[in-house]
Amino acid sequence: MEYRPRLAVDMDEVIADAFSAQWNWYRTRHGYDWTADMLHGRHFADLADPAHVVMMEDLLHQGEFFRTLDVMPGARDALRHLGSRFDVFITTAAMEYPASCAAKFAWLREHFPFISPLNIVFCGDKSILAADFLVDDNVRHFRRFKGQGVLFDAPHNRTVDWTPRVRGWDEAVAFLERQGERPIPPG
Repeated sequence: MEYRPRLAVDMDEVIADAFSAQWNWYRTRHGYDWTADMLHGRHFADLADPAHVVMMEDLLHQGEFFRTLDVMPGARDALRHLGSRFDVFITTAAMEYPASCAAKFAWLREHFPFISPLNIVFCGDKSILAADFLVDDNVRHFRRFKGQGVLFDAPHNRTVDWTPRVRGWDEAVAFLERQGERPIPPG
């Protein structure tokens, strides 16, 4: 059997647009009028009133917020395409918000029904993943990961120095296809 490289893909800010949903929540619920420049390299918690940050955290801990997210542009077509060359796994650090697991699973089944439920991984520390590539918006998941971390560009990570960085799914597909041309040894 021919070896297929394993591709681990994060959910939030990679295939699920949690950023826009949170930005909208802060704007409509509390009147924040942040610009994209203001959010460059920052998290919402860096700019919002601490009481509002606690309210958002409470909402995230309830879990249902994750069921309502939009799909990131190009993500569905990209993962469907990459699935022809890679074993694709969705890997989300859901243990930060344990109540999100059911909502995230339902969201994935609705928006990515072609991803097998057996290829959905709810975890904490992503270094446990045995994958060749991990596409994620947070470099902390790359520190002990044994494969190649691929940083998915997001407003909060724009000041982070990491290579390779991809700006959207078109760039991600192009990068991964180039990597897929090289044989990756098993194990």
